[in-house]
Amino acid sequence: MDSGNIAWMLTASALVLFMTPGLAFFYGGLVRGKNVVNMIMMSFMAMAVVGIAWILWGYSLAFGGANEFIGNFDYLGFKDVLPNIDTNGIEHVFDADGNLVETIDRGTIYSSMTVAIFQMMFAIITPALITGAVAERFKFKTYLIFLVLWMTFVYAPIAHWVWGDNGWIGNMGASDFAGGTVVHINAGLAAVAAVILVRKRRGVERGIEAHNVPYVVLGAAILWFGWFGFNAGSALAANGSAVNAFMVTNTAAAMAALTWVMLGYFTTGRASAVGAASGAVAGLVAITPAAGDVGAMGSLGIGLIAGALTWLTVRYRHLLRIDDALEVFAVHGVGGIVGALLTGVFAAAVLQGNAGVVEGEFDLLWANFRAVAATVGYSFGVTIVILMILDKVPGLGLRASESDEDNGLDISLHGERGYVGDGAD
Repeated sequence: MDSGNIAWMLTASALVLFMTPGLAFFYGGLVRGKNVVNMIMMSFMAMAVVGIAWILWGYSLAFGGANEFIGNFDYLGFKDVLPNIDTNGIEHVFDADGNLVETIDRGTIYSSMTVAIFQMMFAIITPALITGAVAERFKFKTYLIFLVLWMTFVYAPIAHWVWGDNGWIGNMGASDFAGGTVVHINAGLAAVAAVILVRKRRGVERGIEAHNVPYVVLGAAILWFGWFGFNAGSALAANGSAVNAFMVTNTAAAMAALTWVMLGYFTTGRASAVGAASGAVAGLVAITPAAGDVGAMGSLGIGLIAGALTWLTVRYRHLLRIDDALEVFAVHGVGGIVGALLTGVFAAAVLQGNAGVVEGEFDLLWANFRAVAATVGYSFGVTIVILMILDKVPGLGLRASESDEDNGLDISLHGERGYVGDGAD
């Protein structure tokens, strides 16, 4: 087995896991001080809850078998997911002295523990992204149950459609290199469903001021850093595809951050740190599906267009009359949709064989459009059903009580404060 590839994939997996604490800081800084512990706990507990469910059944449902729509139970409890199978699906059998005895072609990369670990980190952060939409008002115990149900019935099927053996979206020629549909559009539309059912915060009409801007920028910086594992690791090897994904990830993030800052400056006369952080995340989201298919100039185009469109969505989102507290739909939903469609525009055949509109081909754009539509419809619809059921279960419900919300979820639901004194307000 190639120790270099293994080392890179384990490093990439750790980078992706590190993104979830980064998200905790990013979201935690954006809410009011009386809810910062709650926001951080929502991200942190996703690592625990989804990490366990992924081992027990989630990975098997996402990547087991060769059905077009859902996995099977071949890998329950990580059965037959082995550390001596490489990312090409080749099992390496050694004797007691460490000498290679034989190699066996297992026919699928998904029996590799290295791949399973990497994919676990994607499953962890995706539902955590949704929490920004329902910040400051969602019941924590209901959230823990929602994590399990959503990973099982929404995330796992869409992951199988796109990346699994014989998944129907992958079969039709769509390209999602690192999770534009599976992660970002999926989370963005689930966020809309959640906001509709949970409803607006009390006494909040047009958003609130971030209580800790340094947390926001720190969180965005950690996300940017971890995203190199997210995108470059999706090459599943230390190779040229990983190098290109690394480069375009940084380029798109930089372009989108600059776009947000400049648009904000032209509008208000000020350069916002929160705007820079949000723009960088929007660029990272948009380049995710395209990271294996576009070059430097394509990533600049994606960063610019996605940065402008997500900024406009945030600016005018209030017209929709929904309280997506931390702009999850704008950044992840719109950013993911824009990135998936622009993959079909800027894809360069020299990289992975996929040619986009700029090279005179329209097939990839059409395939990605269908993938986007399917993800939007399925994620929104099934999330609505899951949340409606949870809202009717005695003792659960979606919304914290009015007194809990007014006092802040930190002290009400966790018995702890992020700050002592005025910082808690």
